[in-house]
Amino acid sequence: MSFNQTSSKGNGLEIISFHLGDQVFSVNIMSVREIRGWAPVTPLAHSPAHVLGVINLRGSVIPVIDMAVRLGLEPIEPTERSAIIVADVRNQLVGLLVEYVSDMITVDTEQMQVVPEVGGNSVQAMTSAIISQENQMISHLDLDSVLQEIGQLAA
Repeated sequence: MSFNQTSSKGNGLEIISFHLGDQVFSVNIMSVREIRGWAPVTPLAHSPAHVLGVINLRGSVIPVIDMAVRLGLEPIEPTERSAIIVADVRNQLVGLLVEYVSDMITVDTEQMQVVPEVGGNSVQAMTSAIISQENQMISHLDLDSVLQEIGQLAA
């Protein structure tokens, strides 16, 4: 498996890590446009359970996804620490609700391990690598897989 999402820093991949429950996840910093504090959303009728609703971001209406629900975890109860990571997924802005953003780091590709074949295929499809970082394991997410339905939301 190759990790071709490297930044301009050579062998490193710049990521933003965040917490959902007791687990740490990350996304490629190149997909992130900004990080905002929690703001209430306007619900959308007939949307999937992980779609909380929409927010107005400087004139653009963007969907907000509860990342915990999308990944099969307990829903997030937003607090003052909660954040919305605004990411560009397939040329569409989407908000990712997370419990809190923990770090922006550069990881070496040697730290990125193939996802073990446990759980369902959906878990492996959404996680592109496991990163061993100090005393924690970070699940690096493939936003294209995590948010497959984003094109349908834009329609």
